[in-house]
Amino acid sequence: MLKEWRQVRRRSQLDLALDAEISARHLSFIETGRARPSREMVLRLAEQLDMPLRERNLLLLAAGFAPVFPERGYEDPALGPVRAMVERVLAGHAPFPAVAIDRHWTLLAANAAVGPLLAGCDAVLLKPPVNVLRLSLHERGLAPRIANLPEWRAHLLLRLRRQVAETADPVLSALLEELISYPSPSSDRRAGEEAGIAVPFQLATEAGVLSFLSTTMVFGTPRDILLSELAVEAFLPADDFTLVALGGR
Repeated sequence: MLKEWRQVRRRSQLDLALDAEISARHLSFIETGRARPSREMVLRLAEQLDMPLRERNLLLLAAGFAPVFPERGYEDPALGPVRAMVERVLAGHAPFPAVAIDRHWTLLAANAAVGPLLAGCDAVLLKPPVNVLRLSLHERGLAPRIANLPEWRAHLLLRLRRQVAETADPVLSALLEELISYPSPSSDRRAGEEAGIAVPFQLATEAGVLSFLSTTMVFGTPRDILLSELAVEAFLPADDFTLVALGGR
């Protein structure tokens, strides 16, 4: 596993050994199983490779040590301060929409601006657990109202493909296959001038077509697996019409 992650991160054996302050020979012995690393060495190498906390636990198990990073559900009482922090971030982004999602794109929380944008979506898709990619691209979800659906669909599928390539997560792989099976929209694109710097999310509403640019926020130095995989997807107005329509001015 260590060798595979080194290759994924495009780190040579010598570079990793220097950064971990060990010899390349000793690192080679660790990778081939000829030397048994200490718990501290496993964590040091994982840190240098910037491995996700979930993978660090697996690496520890492979080396014969107990996992050190806890994995708790979002509603776990111990994560009360985390939920309060997420809610503050989401509320602070109002009047513009923002959601918190986990590694499988499951909706964990949303601010008040999100609800009105989901008008007309099938109740089945809104029944927890809600997957935001499925909700976005399903024909009974937001897809019929996304003005630039071909472009936005391609953008989301590209992000998901990258996740699958990096993690080999079977849940994400199944989700990708499901989304690809949805009817493919025509190639006609209706992107605004912002498309040159970012892919906008353009949604038809009763007020008109709202255009957003999305940003992703993750939490620094997490010690819990869920927090390390939690992301806040915030949407900012991409034009003055959207800004005014949502009361941002």
